[in-house]
Amino acid sequence: MNIQADLTPPLPAGRWALFLDIDGTLLEHAAHPDAVSVSEELRVLLQTIERRLDGALAFITGRSIAAVDHLFDPLKLRIAGLYGLEHRLLPDGPIEAADEPADMAALADEIELELASQAVYVERKGPVLAVHTRAAPHLLARATKLVEQALDRLPKGYRVIAGNAGVELMPLEAAKGAAIRRFLQLDPFTGRRPVFLGDDTSDENGFETVNAAGGISIRVKPQGETAARFAIEDVAGAIAWLEAAFAEPAAQASSRNLVA
Repeated sequence: MNIQADLTPPLPAGRWALFLDIDGTLLEHAAHPDAVSVSEELRVLLQTIERRLDGALAFITGRSIAAVDHLFDPLKLRIAGLYGLEHRLLPDGPIEAADEPADMAALADEIELELASQAVYVERKGPVLAVHTRAAPHLLARATKLVEQALDRLPKGYRVIAGNAGVELMPLEAAKGAAIRRFLQLDPFTGRRPVFLGDDTSDENGFETVNAAGGISIRVKPQGETAARFAIEDVAGAIAWLEAAFAEPAAQASSRNLVA
């Protein structure tokens, strides 16, 4: 994908369903996932967009639903957490949760013993294990090797995804594209064209799903090849585009910072 400025037409009028990654898309990354915060302006923006889309807005995130609810409190939205291993299909509905398998817990203990004292944060998310190296980028290769070696010791059905500043181990069924497809089969998403904003390797599956559905895929701060058909330069640009496209009175009227 060649990134050029100001070449994308305005978001056309239509019935849209909006799917949003969180970290790196709506919020700047931090060395520790708990170090981020949500502004009241962002909460109000998301609430406004959800209302304008008649509820067809959902988070699609690697965070657990409990972590997202804590971060955005008191706002609650429809959400797929842990890359689709957890779901809440209604803002006030029950959570379909996922537990931590014993083999994953043992592996997390081992990696923590080796790396946690070196500014690496090992995040245990039920059946998903994330090793964050943003505060120690020189250890990314070591963390990736440890996680890849663990595949031979785990039951079949796991995969490794290397990101911009860390590596994750997760079940094969953990896929943002599958989570998006599930929402698109339910009200109020059914019959709408999907838009998905993400920023990392784990979002690529979601971009492919949205492309196949005739929607709009957008990668924030793109690095290298991506399946996304459009790009936005940074988090501030993503929020400005969302506000212009979905929240302003003349909704669907701008594509500020969106490039092909």
